[in-house]
Amino acid sequence: MIPKSFIQDLLNRLDIVDVIERYVPLKKAGTNFVACCPFHTEKSPSFTVSQSKQFYHCFGCGAHGTAIGFVMEHTGMGFVEAIEDLAKGIGLAVPQEASNITQVKVAPDLYDLMQSATRYYRDQLKVTPRAIEYLKKRGLSGEVAARFGIGYSPDDWQNLRAAVSNYQDASLVETGLVIEGEGGKRYDRFRDRIMFPIVNVKGQIIGFGGRVLDKGEPKYLNSPETTLFEKGHELYGLYQAQKAIRAQQRVIVVEGYMDVVALAQNGVEYAVATLGTATTPFHVQKLLRLCEQVVFCFDGDKPGQKAAWRALENALPQLQDGKRLCFLFLPEEHDPDTYIREYGRDAFEHEVENSLPLSGYLLRELTVQVDLKTQEGRSALLKNAQPLLTAITAPTTALLLRKEIAALAGVTQAELEALWSIKPVAAPQRTFTAVPRVKRGAPSSMRLLLRCLVMQPDLARELPAEGLGEGTESAAIVALVDWLRESANETTSAALIQHFQGTIHAPIFVAAQGDVMQWAENFDVRAEFVGMLKKLRLDAIEAEMSALLVKGLNMSIEERELHARLQAEKNQLKAAIN
Repeated sequence: MIPKSFIQDLLNRLDIVDVIERYVPLKKAGTNFVACCPFHTEKSPSFTVSQSKQFYHCFGCGAHGTAIGFVMEHTGMGFVEAIEDLAKGIGLAVPQEASNITQVKVAPDLYDLMQSATRYYRDQLKVTPRAIEYLKKRGLSGEVAARFGIGYSPDDWQNLRAAVSNYQDASLVETGLVIEGEGGKRYDRFRDRIMFPIVNVKGQIIGFGGRVLDKGEPKYLNSPETTLFEKGHELYGLYQAQKAIRAQQRVIVVEGYMDVVALAQNGVEYAVATLGTATTPFHVQKLLRLCEQVVFCFDGDKPGQKAAWRALENALPQLQDGKRLCFLFLPEEHDPDTYIREYGRDAFEHEVENSLPLSGYLLRELTVQVDLKTQEGRSALLKNAQPLLTAITAPTTALLLRKEIAALAGVTQAELEALWSIKPVAAPQRTFTAVPRVKRGAPSSMRLLLRCLVMQPDLARELPAEGLGEGTESAAIVALVDWLRESANETTSAALIQHFQGTIHAPIFVAAQGDVMQWAENFDVRAEFVGMLKKLRLDAIEAEMSALLVKGLNMSIEERELHARLQAEKNQLKAAIN
C-alpha cells in the first residue's frame, strides 16, 4: 500500500497545469486555465483548471478531481499506476507500507528490450513479401500496420540474436521473448508469425501476440505472464484507441487482434481486444473510466456465447448507474474482421447501435433456461438469478432488475429480498453534475462555510466542537474535521478532494469545488470564514432565544438572565458582521 502521507506530498509537489497539458492544450483565462473538456464533446471550453487550488472542474459534464484523478480518467490507469507515473515524472520513488502483497519492480531496460524486439520484427516485415502479401489480403494498409507496430518474426529458432547484443541475457527469458529448454538451450518463442505489439496505457510495449500466416496451432500465441505483462489487466489496442473512445464515448470489446486492426482499417477506431483470456473485472473497470458505453462483440457460435456470459458475470460488480454495457452477436459465419470487410463500416456500426443491453441479455438468458408457466420454473429462475443480481452494487440497476425478476417469478420485490436474505436497495446517492447556470436562492451559511474549507482545509481546525447542525454540508464538514484530527500536517485543497473521492461526501465537496473556481485569487478566505462563524453563532443564539421566548412569563430568573446575555452577544455579533 502507498502511504497516505506520500500521496499528499505528491499532490503538493505536482503542478496540475503541467500534468494536464501533457494530454490537453490549456489556455489562460483570468486566474484559471480552460480547454474544451476531454471527457465530453463540446464546442466552447467549460473545462477549468485552477493552478492555485490544484484541481480541475468541468462546468459542462461535472468531471472533476486532482492531478491523480485526471491521469486515471484520461488514460484508464489504476490508482497505483497513476501515482507511480506521476511520481516518476518528478523523480520521486513511491514507498510501500508493509503489506502481504509482493511488490514487483520492473527494470527500465526490460521496456527497452521489448522496444528493440519490436523494431526488429517491423524491419523483418518490410523484407518478407509473404508476410506483406498476407496483410494485404486481409485488407490492411501500410499506414494502419505502422500505427499498430505490426511486424513479422521469421521462421527460425533464434531470430532475436540479430536484435540483441547478448542472446544469453536473462531478460530475454524474463520478458517471454525466449524460451529456455533442457540443458539451457534457448530458442525464440515467436517464429513465422505476424507480430502484434501489446502496448500499455503509457505507450510502453509489454508483450506480443503472434498469429500464424498459414495453418498451424495455436492460431494465436501470446506472451506469457511476466513482470511487464498481466493479461487480465491489459487490452490490445487501448493505447491507439483512447482518443476515439473518448470522442465516441463508446468502446467495442472484441476477441482477436485482427478484429481490432481490421475495424480500425475500416474507420471504427474505438475497438480493443482481450489478450487470450476472458473479460475480467479489471478490463470493465478500466473501460468504464474512459467512456459511457461498452459493447462486447462476440461470435455467435458456442465459444462466443460462453465468452459473452463470462464477460457479463465479471461485469456485474462493476456496473455504474448511467453507464451502458451491451452485447452484440454477429452471425456464426462472421467475426468483426470478416463482417466489416464484407458489409462495411455503416452496416457494422448499425449493428453496434442496435446491440442488446446487458439487462436484456441477462433476462433473456435466465428465462430461456426455465418454464415460467410452472412453479418449478419460477423457483429455478429465482435460484439462478440470485448470485447474479446480488453481485450488482449499482443501486438503480439493481433495483430495476430485482423488480423485473420478481415480476417474472410472480413475487413482490420485498418477498424476493426476504427470500434471498438481502437488504432492500438503498436510494442512490445524488451525484453532482454541473448544468448551465440558472438563478437560484442564496447559498446557506453552511454551504458558504464549506466553500471556505475547500479553499483552505486547515481552517476546519478552528471550528467549534458543536453547533454545526445537521444536513449534508454539516456531515461533510464533520468528516473533514475528523480527517484533520488524524493528520498533524497541513493539508491542501487537492489533498482534500483526493481523500474524499468516492465517498458519500464527495458530491458535496465537488459542488463546493465548482463554486470556488469562480473566486478571485485575492479573495480573503479567512475573512469570509470568520464571518461565516459569526453568522452561524448568530443563528444559534437566535434559535436559543426563540426557545426561551416561547415560555413567556413562565421563564425563570436564570432563563431571563440567559436571555439578556444572549441579546447582548447578539447585538455585538450583528455589529461585527455589519
